[in-house]
Amino acid sequence: MHSQATTVKQYIDSLPNERREVINNLRETLLKNLPKGFEEQMSYGMPGFVVPHTVYPEGYHVNPSLPLPFISYAAQKNHIALYHMAIYSFPDLLHWFKTEYLNHSTTKLDIGKSCIRFKNPENIPFNLIAQLASKITMQEWIEKYKRLINK
Repeated sequence: MHSQATTVKQYIDSLPNERREVINNLRETLLKNLPKGFEEQMSYGMPGFVVPHTVYPEGYHVNPSLPLPFISYAAQKNHIALYHMAIYSFPDLLHWFKTEYLNHSTTKLDIGKSCIRFKNPENIPFNLIAQLASKITMQEWIEKYKRLINK
C-alpha cells in the first residue's frame, strides 16, 4: 500500500490502532539502534531512513533527486514490511540474519530482495531488528552502494 502521507507522523496517524502500535514499536527500535547520520523521512510512500543528500549528494541512482535509501518500513495489506536495502549487498549480514532469526522467532522467515515480511505482528523479533539496524554504518553503506552501482 502506497501512502499519500507527507510526514512520518501523518503516516502513523493514518493507520488502524493495532497497526499503529506495531509500526511505532518498529520505528522506535530503528531510531534507537541505527548508527548516526541516517535521516528519517517519507520515501516511496513509506517511512524510512536515508543517507541525506548533504552526505551523499549523488542520491539514489534510480532517481538522483531522492536520497539514498537504507531502511524503510510499512504496514502493508497483509503484513508488516521491513525493507533493508543493504541486506543482500552484504552476504555475511544476510547469513547472520537468517541464522539469528531462528533464535528469535518460531515462524518461518519470509524474506526476498530487501523485504522482510511479518504476517503476524506479534511475531516481530524487535531485538533482532535492533541488532540488524546497528550492523551497517552510513559510511559502510555508501561505500558498498558505490561499488555496486559502478560495476
